[in-house]
Amino acid sequence: MNALTENWPLEFPRNTKVVLSIVIPLYNEHEVIALMYERLVAVLSSLGIRYEIVLVDDGSRDGTQHAIKRLASEHSTVTAVFLSRNFGKEAALTAGLEHAEGDAVIIMDADLQDPPELIPQMLSAWREGADVVCMRRRSREGETWLKRSSAHLFYRLLNAISDVDIPPDTGDFRLLSRKAVYALRQLNERNRYMKGLFAWIGLPTTFIEYDRKPRAAGITKWDYLGLINLAFEGITSFSIAPLRLAMGAGLLTALFGILFTLWIVVKALVLGDPVQGYPSLICMIAVLGGVQLLSIGLLGEYIGKTYYESKQRPVYLVRDVVRRGKPMDHAASRSTAKSAKKDSYATL
Repeated sequence: MNALTENWPLEFPRNTKVVLSIVIPLYNEHEVIALMYERLVAVLSSLGIRYEIVLVDDGSRDGTQHAIKRLASEHSTVTAVFLSRNFGKEAALTAGLEHAEGDAVIIMDADLQDPPELIPQMLSAWREGADVVCMRRRSREGETWLKRSSAHLFYRLLNAISDVDIPPDTGDFRLLSRKAVYALRQLNERNRYMKGLFAWIGLPTTFIEYDRKPRAAGITKWDYLGLINLAFEGITSFSIAPLRLAMGAGLLTALFGILFTLWIVVKALVLGDPVQGYPSLICMIAVLGGVQLLSIGLLGEYIGKTYYESKQRPVYLVRDVVRRGKPMDHAASRSTAKSAKKDSYATL
């Protein structure tokens, strides 16, 4: 029995009566904020429950910070969390989960590709007992064939080599119960691949299919290099299969080298065929060198991740927080995030 199950609370007492939290990470999303808030509030107001909207600014450089600070100052249901710099979407999601107070937490993107109109369905599934309500994309408008195909292949590869089954055609758009949020808060790794962590906690999950629309405004902040880095982060965070493949490649190369050497010896001593010179030698060196460099690179990637973990730096730093229309001082904002692990029962 691990520390999580030993301390698993039967109930999760709340300091507030917030039923639903909406967590939205933002990076340079100034163009879509007004429309996003309008559509979101139209849905949430019709639910008849107490809610909050947690907007996490991940070091934006446009007018995003000003826009969400104004929303948080004017509306008590909006909480604005400002990170000290751009830490990446995974860190912004972590910050949002640690500042959310609701019994249920919905994560969604700001660009309205995740329709707020689906929130009532997600709440219904949660009330029926699901700890995770995962939104599965039936179609993906506005995405190229290359992106759809590469995403499909990536998830098939990751699920094949990992012990964690990550549902394909899903993103960060999902509902998490308080139990699921509590579980995620216990995971301390600095290199975070949130889709993998969502699957790793293994709580009862319900799937709802939907059609993903194009962005309502602005441009995507992801490029193919960023997606490749994220994919590599996911593979190295949830599998050591690349190391085993490198070891297998080394064994096959060594076996090939032994067989090739025996063949050369037999040709020279038995058949009397003179040993060929530099071409075969250069080929062998090139193959061996390539396998060695690949293996060293993979090993270095895992050692590097261990090195970053050993530093135990925080996943993110909060510069400012505006909650219920009032700015919180720096110490208060830091204690809010730290309390997730120090005093889980009081803050959850």
